[in-house]
Amino acid sequence: MKNNKLLVMLFLAVLFASCESKTYDEIGAKILNPTYVANVAPIVSNRCLNCHASGNEFPTLETYAQVKDATQNGNVICRIDTQSCGNVMPQTGRMDQNTIDLIKLWATNGYTNQ
Repeated sequence: MKNNKLLVMLFLAVLFASCESKTYDEIGAKILNPTYVANVAPIVSNRCLNCHASGNEFPTLETYAQVKDATQNGNVICRIDTQSCGNVMPQTGRMDQNTIDLIKLWATNGYTNQ
């Protein structure tokens, strides 16, 4: 009976010791040269187009040119990263820092399309 309790306690100790609270985004491979098509467009599609499509909310973010312009000449980076220029976007909640950093890197690298 003591052996069973010891085994259960050992199993639980290993189980809890091996668990980490990292998200999939945090453990994913680091992208060094993000492109709009491969990396940014899926983020915009999933996190922004509910509001920023078909002229619902300014700016419209449906195309590469619109996203690039809003990032270059607007305050997209500021709105997704800080509250210093208004409410943090998206309204559903701040994106994880890796996603924000990927968009910033895309801008820093010159807004590569393909």
